[in-house]
Amino acid sequence: MAITGGCHCGAIRYAAAGAYEHHALCHCTDCRRWSGAPMVGWIAFRDDQVTVNGTPARYASSEHGVREFCAACGTGLFYCNPAVLPGLIDIQTGTLDAPQDHPPSAHIMCKEKLSWVDGIGSLPTFATYPGVD
Repeated sequence: MAITGGCHCGAIRYAAAGAYEHHALCHCTDCRRWSGAPMVGWIAFRDDQVTVNGTPARYASSEHGVREFCAACGTGLFYCNPAVLPGLIDIQTGTLDAPQDHPPSAHIMCKEKLSWVDGIGSLPTFATYPGVD
């Protein structure tokens, strides 16, 4: 399997070939604060499976974790933590060209999950915005 993706403005593109190691929705506080989202999808590949075109900016978000993002548009792209996930690069699922083709298989860091996330499936749904056709 090969996947492709990139940042919002197109300055950074990536490809990953082969089978991924895991694909999970992370609920940790660090991911939430960095992304501004209630959870973040991560699909992990071995370092040697991923090629990146463009130069992401880097941010050390914890003692061992490094996050990479597009300096032009701010899109979060990659996470590496050699102490916990040696040899892996996590790619933000929302940046895939076809995220619908790669459903996650787990929730992780649920000890930090927002309490209202469990009820999110029962919220009303709208095709666009409420009151807009």
